[in-house]
Amino acid sequence: MKKILIIGAGRSCTVMIDHLLDHAIENDHEIILADQDLQMAEAKLKGRERGKAIQINVEDQKVVKDLISVSDLVISMLPAFMHVPIAKMCLEEKKHCLTASYVSLEMAAMDAAVRESDLIFLNECGLDPGIDHMSGMEIIKKLKDQGAEIYSFKSYTGGLVAPESNNNPWGYKFTWNPRNVILAGQSTATYLDGSKYKYIPYNRLFSSTLLCDIPGGGKFDGYPNRDSLSYRKPYGLENIETMIRGTFRYPGYCQSWQILVSLGMCDDSWKIADSKGMSYAQFTEAFLPAGPGVLIEKLSAFAKCDANDERIKRIEWTGLLSDQKIELENASPAAILQSLLEEKWKLEENDKDMIVMYHQFRYKLNGKKMELASSLIVKGEDTARTAMAATVGLPLALAATNILNGKIKSRGVVMPIIAEIYEPILRGLEDLGIRFKEEEKEI
Repeated sequence: MKKILIIGAGRSCTVMIDHLLDHAIENDHEIILADQDLQMAEAKLKGRERGKAIQINVEDQKVVKDLISVSDLVISMLPAFMHVPIAKMCLEEKKHCLTASYVSLEMAAMDAAVRESDLIFLNECGLDPGIDHMSGMEIIKKLKDQGAEIYSFKSYTGGLVAPESNNNPWGYKFTWNPRNVILAGQSTATYLDGSKYKYIPYNRLFSSTLLCDIPGGGKFDGYPNRDSLSYRKPYGLENIETMIRGTFRYPGYCQSWQILVSLGMCDDSWKIADSKGMSYAQFTEAFLPAGPGVLIEKLSAFAKCDANDERIKRIEWTGLLSDQKIELENASPAAILQSLLEEKWKLEENDKDMIVMYHQFRYKLNGKKMELASSLIVKGEDTARTAMAATVGLPLALAATNILNGKIKSRGVVMPIIAEIYEPILRGLEDLGIRFKEEEKEI
């Protein structure tokens, strides 16, 4: 029996665990779920056969290493900054390692040693990054096999609330790590547009949006995400003219979020010493220029809009202008904002989330200019089996199974851009109802 160790029992692993347990007997696998919250880990396993919950402190490296040593493959569902210590222990114990996070420089530096140990450390194997890579690479391969010259590739993904559960002015509720949402976009976005390099710093990122109309999904604002340029070589698109990877939000979200960014409320680098007991109105006032007038007027003046503007109304709805007291002591502005929004953007019992992914390829073939649009829309079942949990967790589950059964033989620190990896995962996702729709036309 082969053992799959999952470290971290957070909200993104529910569907992955269910899938692995559904097939544990036929694959002769045991699923070990390790988390500091034993009760939560046991609840995720539901007492099912071949599932085992263990309580651990991830800072106790000896305990973690001992657990890794008796496993065959490790899936780290911890925050991204904690993957490297886990990966180093996997390398020492010669165990495969999977994550859904971007390949860090420290992780990439282990490539030669991982190959030498006949291991695979598969990263970026979730939703975005993950399914975006796999689905995009499959289309790139198909077009290149036809002899097409791809000159533009735009790819956007959004983790959103489903339309039927969209009942707040932001059109957003948390379906993954709230901290990551608050801190999103804090590195400069870089991309290519018409052979011109574009650099969008954080202070302008959420005002640099593109409105997209997705068939069957609706209209969304897309903003550029991180470093799109670094994917030209892995994708085999070194000479492409336009290359943009981005994130979707419902229209209006980015315009209001830009105000909070401009105020400095998303800063996590310093602490407000007397934050506890301060009202949210006082918190907001502290970020605005001094001067006469009521708070909403000062805010609208800062944002250069009317007090009745929808951007201001969204901010007012959060409670940032209210007398509600802040309960966090010595907290950063970002932590204070997160604490408030976790109340406001919480998925309610009957809410459903939605994943929207969209690829647009433009290419030349047989003297014609063509466009291929590929879109994916996935809705969650409930607040536990969310679309986010499914699209992050299922690729990892399928990859783990294919590695242990020998279908994936690639080695080293890799992303799922190799056909041997992405083809069986995409087919497995299709069998589970996660399918892309494609439309092609001459332009």
